[in-house]
Amino acid sequence: MSAAPDQHVTSPSAARAVLPLRPELAGLEPYGAPQLDVPYRLNVNENPYPPSPAVVADIARDVAAAAGDLNRYPDRDFLALRTDLVEYLRVESGVSLVPEQVWAANGSNEVMLHLLQAFGGPGRTAMSFAPTYSMYPEYARDTSTRWVAGRRDDDFGLDPVATAAAIREHTPSVVLLASPNNPTGTALPAATVEAVLAAAAQVPGGCVVVVDEAYGEFRRRGTPSALELLDGHPNLAVSRTMSKAFGLAGARVGYLVAAPALIDALRVVRLPYHLSGVTQAVARAALRHAPELMAQVGSLRDERDALVTWLRGRGLTAADSDANFVLFGMFDDRHAVWQGLLDRGVLIREVGPDGWLRVSVGTPAETAAFKDALVEVAGL
Repeated sequence: MSAAPDQHVTSPSAARAVLPLRPELAGLEPYGAPQLDVPYRLNVNENPYPPSPAVVADIARDVAAAAGDLNRYPDRDFLALRTDLVEYLRVESGVSLVPEQVWAANGSNEVMLHLLQAFGGPGRTAMSFAPTYSMYPEYARDTSTRWVAGRRDDDFGLDPVATAAAIREHTPSVVLLASPNNPTGTALPAATVEAVLAAAAQVPGGCVVVVDEAYGEFRRRGTPSALELLDGHPNLAVSRTMSKAFGLAGARVGYLVAAPALIDALRVVRLPYHLSGVTQAVARAALRHAPELMAQVGSLRDERDALVTWLRGRGLTAADSDANFVLFGMFDDRHAVWQGLLDRGVLIREVGPDGWLRVSVGTPAETAAFKDALVEVAGL
């Protein structure tokens, strides 16, 4: 007798099978923010503006050209894309680089995984300072790297002296610093990064310092990029992404800048042809439109700063943000506020320290909807 279409048939032998799952993975759920079909999605820090018709046309043309060669493997070292990224960063951050200093992968997530594959592993330690990006300990877990989390100050910054002391105590092989930090939006002064680099230089066996600038393009004027510190620091790696400022979250393109020797170590652990020809074509087409896309970034900065001012004006606390989101509070029952917003069609993120919520910067209409809903739910 055939099974009904909605039934799943399992053989007796399969039902008795025991999978040799790594013990540290037992019972864990995969990472992921809620993906709900609501009118206003402000929970995962996406760029709210889709690519313009001109960008879409260029991408379509270049992808069509790449499609004609899909029977061949792509350039596994994607030199043309790396060259384009060098030129982009020269304009965006004023740094002079060579393609051998640039690496790219399937989002900055894969870049980070490459770093832990190359420099972490059994018997080694990765370190960061909480609250910070929740995927960092998962990169460590997936590479069997010991994870240590220090603490940020009450203003979500890092005290250089205490941070250096923590590095000396735990002697990590990798230090992960998000700047601007997720979920707080806090950027690190150059002096703090330099203090971390100095402490890392004293770690026996070496220590790679990774500054994760996924939101780097959104930093306020006068906030430096760690790219400016690359000269003289061969153990520094600066990670970026095209998901946020470029509005290419669906394309999955992240990249990293470091000394050529560090990049060569990542080439050892990457999977063959890990960046598809289509992905390379999409990224290069978008980079040609960088000036247009950076103009959008400016408007999002303005919207963010206005949102911070509005939240504080309503009696709430809002962290200073150099990103495209704002962490705000404090709420006795933040989940009730989160649920109330969701009930009104506004999805934000329940993340970070207790009492806080995080909202992505949207279009003016999206931000207005968030404000209206928050006033109603929180009685502001």
